[in-house]
Amino acid sequence: MHSKPRLSASADTYLGRVGLTVAYPPAAECGYGGFMSSYKTVNPASGETVQEFPSATDAQIQDALKRSHEVFASWRGTPVQERSRILSRVGELYNERKAELAAIITLEMGKPVREAQGEVGLVASIYDYYAKEGPRFLQDEHLDAMGGGEAIVRTEPVGSLVGIMPWNYPYYQVARFAAPNLMLGNTVLLKHAENCPQSALAIEQIFIDAGLPSDAYINIFASKEQIADMIADPRIQGVSLTGSERAGSAVGEVAGRNLKRYVLELGGSDPFIVLDSDDMDATVKAAVAGRMGNAGQACTASKRFIVLEDYYQDFVEKFTARSAALVPGDPSDSATRLGPLSSQQAADSLAEQIDDAVAKGATVHTGGSRVDGPGSYFEPTVLTGVTPDMRAFSEELFGPAAVIYKVGNADEAIELANGSTFGLGGSVFSSDADKAKEVAARLETGMVWVNSVTGTQADLPFGGVKRSGVGRELAKFGMNEFVNKKLIRQPAVKPSKPTS
Repeated sequence: MHSKPRLSASADTYLGRVGLTVAYPPAAECGYGGFMSSYKTVNPASGETVQEFPSATDAQIQDALKRSHEVFASWRGTPVQERSRILSRVGELYNERKAELAAIITLEMGKPVREAQGEVGLVASIYDYYAKEGPRFLQDEHLDAMGGGEAIVRTEPVGSLVGIMPWNYPYYQVARFAAPNLMLGNTVLLKHAENCPQSALAIEQIFIDAGLPSDAYINIFASKEQIADMIADPRIQGVSLTGSERAGSAVGEVAGRNLKRYVLELGGSDPFIVLDSDDMDATVKAAVAGRMGNAGQACTASKRFIVLEDYYQDFVEKFTARSAALVPGDPSDSATRLGPLSSQQAADSLAEQIDDAVAKGATVHTGGSRVDGPGSYFEPTVLTGVTPDMRAFSEELFGPAAVIYKVGNADEAIELANGSTFGLGGSVFSSDADKAKEVAARLETGMVWVNSVTGTQADLPFGGVKRSGVGRELAKFGMNEFVNKKLIRQPAVKPSKPTS
């Protein structure tokens, strides 16, 4: 049975409620003339195309490369405390504009407004963190070198960088990349996802309003072909991408061929292991939150629930009941906890994966289908009986769909968890924290959380292993990817030999 979403308010009505008018000049006034562009705002709650934006021409891309490269010399020479002051102001502006910024991503990718405001707050904390801690991370490191003398490692920026960011966390993904690198003194050219152009423009405007020098951060509505050419350009020193395995492979290939540094944050199929539980209701509450937040559209969402057999039936029943109680609804309504998927294509892709599993014998405990009506809504879905011949076993399910497995013991749980080609995050739940930590230590992931779903915060490193990516973001590690760790060495002066 298909659940019905609450009626969606129009985008104009909601944006008007928060006092935001999103209006940009038509293409001709921007100097583009007539255009055909894939950059457009399509409201996923209704399927309505709200506004289209012109893509950059090749000449404009070349101009952006030139400006970014030229401003690097002055930006890297800007005193650290001034860079810190600007980033601090960026964080303040995110907090001041929280309602406006949240409304934009609710409109563009369907994030429930409460979650959208939470994302904006997280972003503000990231800029504030690097504003406060960045100067410390940039201090020279003195080495105790053999042979005496002085040895210093200096952290220096490398130049202009390209960022390629996705739609699922439009502000947060950019902040993870931009905040540490602007603090370093690098400059940034940012290609955002094609379905959130208004988010991209809002980000750029905040940097301008915070006093960042012109061209230190440039938003570009570029094509995939233009991005490949940009990465190859000698003025670009590195590239960071958050996205799919396919996109990561393409970017890594171009970067490697041109000897450019790169950071890739790709997909995930995070295990959520339940070894035991003395409060199954609390465990299931965390599990459903970890799976269904952002409509399941998170690389670090809990996706594979691996439960020891003594607790399996109770977990399945309670997880199913709690998931089924979630009603997809209007993301601009503060009461909504499950919004639409980001696009019709996203909903279609998830439906194909679930249909494949069902056709091959998987059991659907609740959901399993798109919601009838306008928009890209999908029912919260719970699957069991998923086997290796099904797409749902090996592919990332990017939506509100959970797969639950039964295992006999902790070793089987670890084997199943590590059997994935992904290795981003994971969770281990047990009433015995030491036992949970022992299992966590054996997981092949970049991050593991004990008795908690995978989370994120400015002062903790973020990244994965295997096909989940290369490199780390956030914390001090986020300032160590696109840097020149320059050694300055002055050996000890040897005493001169006396003359006879």
